[in-house]
Amino acid sequence: MASGGLDVLRNGATIVPGLLVHEWIESSGGAENVLEAMAKAFPDAGIQCLWNDAPTRFAGHRVRETWLARTPLRRHKAAALPLMLPTWRRLRADGEREWMLVSSHLFAHHARLPGRDVPKFVYAHTPARYIWNPELDERGDHLVVRAVSPVLRRIDRRRAQEATSVAANSAFVRDRIRRAWDRDATVIHPPVAVERIVAQADWRTEVVDDAERRLLDTLPETFVLGASRFVPYKRLDRVILAAAGLGIPVVIAGSGPDTAPILAAKAIAAARGVPARIVTAPSTALLYALMQRAAAFVFPAVEDFGIMPVEAQAAGTPVVTGPVGGQVETYTSGVSGVTARSAEPAALATAMERALALPPFDRRAVTARFSEDVFITRLHSFLPHA
Repeated sequence: MASGGLDVLRNGATIVPGLLVHEWIESSGGAENVLEAMAKAFPDAGIQCLWNDAPTRFAGHRVRETWLARTPLRRHKAAALPLMLPTWRRLRADGEREWMLVSSHLFAHHARLPGRDVPKFVYAHTPARYIWNPELDERGDHLVVRAVSPVLRRIDRRRAQEATSVAANSAFVRDRIRRAWDRDATVIHPPVAVERIVAQADWRTEVVDDAERRLLDTLPETFVLGASRFVPYKRLDRVILAAAGLGIPVVIAGSGPDTAPILAAKAIAAARGVPARIVTAPSTALLYALMQRAAAFVFPAVEDFGIMPVEAQAAGTPVVTGPVGGQVETYTSGVSGVTARSAEPAALATAMERALALPPFDRRAVTARFSEDVFITRLHSFLPHA
């Protein structure tokens, strides 16, 4: 292997052994964390994406963008949707490729190097929710998406058959893959920074912003926490309503465009005399400190996997979730979490009461299976010849 981790010599020819393919690269996100772990697992691989909005994140790898990166469509994903399909079919490689490992949540698994028969291994975060499950993603209501969805579903199912093997990030997604693509999949849970969280005994000491320190000092002794992006399907308003029903203070942390339901629920809680605190754009240290301080982490969203419930357990806090979604696979009910009968506030409140009564659990033991090392080991098994 050559210095710099990009090229190797084999039979006198310089080649790049593999290609990592990703939809688009953002500065943060669970899919990008998966790609980062893939890059660690295969340091000699190049990276191909539609466009790259975090150019320094993968500085040790050769990252190629498509022609869409030079157009305004990179800022309008729904409008770019129909053009993504032909773009993925005409990738230009900068060397020979022995395999492709595709991180896909939309159409990256359509990737093809024209004229080359390259084994393609697909790690699916989900079949495209835009077209397969629009009820779980409001972007599926876009006029353009609705118009082209029937055709896209037929193409998507056909091209999913090209994959040598498919992995899913949860059993929940594996079942969705079976219904959408008529393919079986190996479950490989994504990596979570559990070692980093467990290693810090008190995350309050890592909070450096004075305003965030003061916030921690003013929190009630007992509270429940909800955290995620402020978008409708995360259902954070239900966390507030459930806490208000029990008379327990609640903290909501995150950021996003849709705060109206959260503020409406906060007003209801205030009318009942229950404090509800909204923490906007917390630092990572503050978020982990809030998880450590919380009596329970309440997560009513239907998720493909659910990284935050794993992070909360690594911080030592039991979780409460609804009964549907990949997040149910991240904890042992009755040990480090409780599954509510539904994601309605009353059912969440009942589950919260049970979670508050759980004894302490071994946070390292319950989250070890989600470590980056475990992910990389399973990934190497998934690509036996890479």
